[in-house]
Amino acid sequence: MKANYAIIQPWVLAYEGGYVNHPKDPGGATMQGVTQRTYDAFRRRVGRIPRPVRQLEAVERDTIYREQYWDVVRGDDLPSGVDAAVYDFAVNSGPARAARYLQRIAGVTQDGVIGLQTLDAVARLDPVVVVERLCDDRMAFLRGLRTWSTFGKGWSRRVVGDRPGVQDGDIGILDRATMLARGQRTIPKPKVTADGAGKRVNDPARQGFWAAIFSAIAAMFKRGR
Repeated sequence: MKANYAIIQPWVLAYEGGYVNHPKDPGGATMQGVTQRTYDAFRRRVGRIPRPVRQLEAVERDTIYREQYWDVVRGDDLPSGVDAAVYDFAVNSGPARAARYLQRIAGVTQDGVIGLQTLDAVARLDPVVVVERLCDDRMAFLRGLRTWSTFGKGWSRRVVGDRPGVQDGDIGILDRATMLARGQRTIPKPKVTADGAGKRVNDPARQGFWAAIFSAIAAMFKRGR
């Protein structure tokens, strides 16, 4: 649903966090969910010289998310709530995979491209049921990945939240997408410490703790001069 993008996008950014380069993440260096390879391709396409993804600008990030994920999964045209579940799945595991899983639920050809037939079939279904089934299938897919032991806890928290099932106030995309599907419009941005790929968001409490540690270390070195 077109109007939902402004609601959903802050959730995705909260899940994705800041800069991470986890050795076990096949995506490699990532900034706010954008990988180095994707950023390189984007910069070349717009006629700019590639540079470290850590230098990603907000306008570049938003353009990439729109063009590579939201528009590809037809976020403007999906029912409210289904749009959030499909979009977050696409960002985390690829648009084609998210589309195929949605098409399987809708009972149409699983070609990984959301077109008129898919949109028509999905529109005939209860969006709450679609959200639940999609998140269940997504979790089954994630559990089968060889990196589950490393990132499984973060993936689970991102998809279903802190508690199984749907609850107001829980942080999972399952909870939030269901609230959208039920017509709730005031849904606060999730406060999470790690996303599905183990990336950490900006946590003021953690930042304050480490800032104090680094300050103390710096003071010790200064006194020792």
